[in-house]
Amino acid sequence: MCDTVNPNNISRYKMREQAFIVSFEMLFCDDDIDEIADNAIDSEDIYLSDYAINCAKGIKEYSETIDGYIEKNLKQGWKISRISKASYAILRLAIYEILYLSDIPTSVSINEAVELSKKYAADGDSAFINGVLGSIAKEIE
Repeated sequence: MCDTVNPNNISRYKMREQAFIVSFEMLFCDDDIDEIADNAIDSEDIYLSDYAINCAKGIKEYSETIDGYIEKNLKQGWKISRISKASYAILRLAIYEILYLSDIPTSVSINEAVELSKKYAADGDSAFINGVLGSIAKEIE
């Protein structure tokens, strides 16, 4: 579903990081994803990969399904609203990759989500993200 053409030869990790940033931005505004990408490019003079844009679109399209997996795999008494926005965006990206991108191994999506959480989420959230994604991975096997 995501186009992995990489004209600027950036790493998959960097493309995934861009997808996280765009999906994080989506949590705060109702702008069209293409508009978010255009604004990012205009304001920061950066290139957003097709992978990042297409993954953000996929996250938006399948958000109900993705959020259902998150809700079902939270500890009892937890709600999505209790998760930090950064961790929520990271979870959504990883779950999108796990469910809809067959060319990416589940273990890679989980590992990359943990790495993103170490950079962008609160201390301790990497273990939380790893636990939720591990539970989802077992569920869909």
